[in-house]
Amino acid sequence: MRTPLALLSVSLGIVAAVWWWLAAPVTLARAPIDPAAKLECVSYAPFRGDQTPHNPDLIVSPDQIAEDLAVLAGITKCIRTYSIDNGLDKVPELASKVGLKVLLGVWLGRTRATNAILADKAISLARDHSGTVSAIIVGSEVLLRGDMIVSDLREIIRSVKQRANVPVTYADVWEFWLRHKEVAADVDFVTVHFLPYWEDVPVRAEEAAAHVDQVRLQVVAAFPGKEILIGETGWPSHGRMRDGALASRINQARFISDILGRAARDKFRVNLFEAYDEPWKRKWEGSVGAHWGSLDATDRKLKYPAGAEISNYPSWKLQLACGLAFCISVFGAGLLTLRLRPSPPPRASAWVAVAICATTGGVLLGIGVEKMLLESYGIGGWLLQGSLIAAGMAAPLLSAHALVAGRSLPTFFAVLSPADDRGPSPMTRSLGITLILTTLLATETALALVFDGRWRDFPFASLTMAVMPFFAVAMFNSAESGRRPLAECVFAGLFAVTAPYIALNEGAQNWQSLWTCAAYLVLGITLWRPRAVTFAETAADAVPAVVMEPAARG
Repeated sequence: MRTPLALLSVSLGIVAAVWWWLAAPVTLARAPIDPAAKLECVSYAPFRGDQTPHNPDLIVSPDQIAEDLAVLAGITKCIRTYSIDNGLDKVPELASKVGLKVLLGVWLGRTRATNAILADKAISLARDHSGTVSAIIVGSEVLLRGDMIVSDLREIIRSVKQRANVPVTYADVWEFWLRHKEVAADVDFVTVHFLPYWEDVPVRAEEAAAHVDQVRLQVVAAFPGKEILIGETGWPSHGRMRDGALASRINQARFISDILGRAARDKFRVNLFEAYDEPWKRKWEGSVGAHWGSLDATDRKLKYPAGAEISNYPSWKLQLACGLAFCISVFGAGLLTLRLRPSPPPRASAWVAVAICATTGGVLLGIGVEKMLLESYGIGGWLLQGSLIAAGMAAPLLSAHALVAGRSLPTFFAVLSPADDRGPSPMTRSLGITLILTTLLATETALALVFDGRWRDFPFASLTMAVMPFFAVAMFNSAESGRRPLAECVFAGLFAVTAPYIALNEGAQNWQSLWTCAAYLVLGITLWRPRAVTFAETAADAVPAVVMEPAARG
């Protein structure tokens, strides 16, 4: 008992140390959002929960909007909207009651008639609320999306400008403003989007504010005599990594603090993107699209109150406690097997392998569950993420049993063949079923990252929780003799091809990608390992020979 208890102590110490390091907070010199120094402006959309602007029948209630605006009035002077559909036409009236100015957005699309109707409505709202609507933003990133050509865009901007009683502008990313400078002739000021995370060459969070300021000066030089408004800039607090750009709470707070500090020092205007997190964007932009807000989507409160320390894992104590409990459970599964298992006793290396499974699970369980809660959207998303977590929790427990009992991984064929006395035991069959589930889930995520990877999250935590125990069993309890099963070899080959492609496509700085690809390769190595031939497989292979023998004699 001394060996497993000593290793359990080491594992618990490692889990605690890693979580202490992960949760280490920072205190910024300048608060990201300071009510004592209100924001110049912030992007606002009222959608909560399952509400989405893609539902044409949705009308957000005025009470819901008023509740949000009352909170925002305490931290900003102005809000920017993007549309007047879905009940947002009530924003100017409600904003006037709490002293907020409004940059009123007109969402332009491919349909001319709809664009004209929305433009007319925006002009009417600006006239009715002249003391509240400070400008009309005619279109947002329509050139970037390819929804309109430049000539059509300029035509509708001029039409609105001729009839509006407030300044008129258009908003797009800085690259498209520099590419289509002629649009500046039709606007009263230039509204430019700077999102370093989404650029073709993503910028690290530590360098992002300086990058925005540098490019802003290029835009200023390109449009002499025109006021430049930063119409969008921000950083996500959660989601997939892009090259070296990491979405995290600390990075979001740091970027907001840095860019607002530069704006105050150099006297330029910033509209921060965005006010509240928007869960509906997970369907269209992955989990990263849902986490650009400075306020939480659920409790509608600031993520980073002034003076508070900021951690990437604010619930780390609960995550640590769950990790420690899971670590103990994995060792418990091994000790229970030892109690029920006849001699000889397991080798010390078996307990080392159990410790690897327990430590990996103890560290990653809290991260995996958090990722599941933040990244899952729709039935398919919850099934995928939930199944990955279930496999990640089952694999260490079942592998601990196999390691102490001295059993190797079963083949897919043996697991899926009808159960009988000569087949795998129930525990070994459960281990094999979990391995099959992990392989299928890993295949789905790998192919998704290959063919539609821009919005996809990297399942590094839950996937590693599941893969490492199987790898440990394959390495420590390898079959003395056997062969490489065909099905396993096919999946191993798939991971051998997809993992390098994903790693190269995502870039050498993307540690989430590299970690995930390493997990794919480790799973591939596990599947490639030879397996013992079961009686069922031997009998199945013998059938063709028996059938063919009479024909051969004939």
